[in-house]
Amino acid sequence: MADPSGVLIADDDTELRELVAEYLAGHGFHILQATNGLEALLCVKRERPHAVLLDINMPRLGGLEALKRIRAFAPLTGVVVCGRMLEPDVKRQAIAFGAVAVFAKPAALEDLRLALEGDMPIPPSPQMVPTVVASEAPTAPGIVRKLRILLIDDDHEVNELLGEVLSLRGVETFSVTNAMDALRLLGHGAPDAIFLDIEMPGLSGLDALPAIRALAPDAKVVMVSGIHDEAVAKQTLARGAFDYMVKPLDLMYLGRTLDTIKGMTAQGL
Repeated sequence: MADPSGVLIADDDTELRELVAEYLAGHGFHILQATNGLEALLCVKRERPHAVLLDINMPRLGGLEALKRIRAFAPLTGVVVCGRMLEPDVKRQAIAFGAVAVFAKPAALEDLRLALEGDMPIPPSPQMVPTVVASEAPTAPGIVRKLRILLIDDDHEVNELLGEVLSLRGVETFSVTNAMDALRLLGHGAPDAIFLDIEMPGLSGLDALPAIRALAPDAKVVMVSGIHDEAVAKQTLARGAFDYMVKPLDLMYLGRTLDTIKGMTAQGL
């Protein structure tokens, strides 16, 4: 049962999260906290708070994807979205996915409180259409299906190296060297996850992300870049990417990301 005073604050900015938490607690809210999108999703599933304040730029399950999944699990939970560098298209999609309000950071604390109190009607939950994987046969009881990951990078050697690393972890990989080939491939079925290079000639990973997510809405998309650019990282996460990694890939972080994807896939998250 939902806690009528429970509010989850999901934000990877510790200082800002604690500031908002202190303010809302002073107004009688029972505060829950999460530092990334996955924590937020699991907290909503377990605690069923009355409302969620969701930073759309968090890692580990990007903003739009976290919003969509939260609204699917808890359609009566009001979700207020906030974020820096919010593009008009992202704002429109957030409302379409069921956000009761969208604020640019930094937002006035009183405005956030009023939205979280539920003065605004909760939109109907968007219809969730499951992804059909055309090439996947039913898994027999007791048999663990291999995780399937699509690698998209114009550098064939990068695809090959990453494929070898993932295969050692029991993952089945297949690769393409450009976004257009990836879109054609996804038209025939979706993998569990996608590693998508940002800097590719022709259709870049950033530009291809919306189409990839439309074709494979349940696949976890990990953006990969040769340059650390926080603005680009936040942009991809706001658009629904699951995570963001920089080359050369940190193998420990890669392993944790892979374990998270495996766990979410096994739980149907």
